[in-house]
Amino acid sequence: MAYDEGLAEILRGDLVDLPGVTEKKMFGGLAFLVGGNMLCGVHSGGAMFRVGKENEAQALAIEGVRPMDFTGRRMGGFVDVADEAVVDEVRRARLMALGCAFVETLPAK
Repeated sequence: MAYDEGLAEILRGDLVDLPGVTEKKMFGGLAFLVGGNMLCGVHSGGAMFRVGKENEAQALAIEGVRPMDFTGRRMGGFVDVADEAVVDEVRRARLMALGCAFVETLPAK
């Protein structure tokens, strides 16, 4: 797998107390799902968070965050996060809060 296991461990630590979290290999990386819905994940270039379109502007205002475009096409509601933003507890906590707030609105799969 082409992702940083250290970043995966950081996200696992953040999600340890959240019920219904599962892991799934996807997009050449590792995704973390809550109730079957993707919340965040790690890939070879850093991490990604699913914050929802309504939270996307807030997420993009965080240093080290950019629009996600794995396929060359922007994926609305998802953001790509540089390594240094993932390891920064304050920035990661803001992204995790935005992501959790969005994923909580989705029906479980």
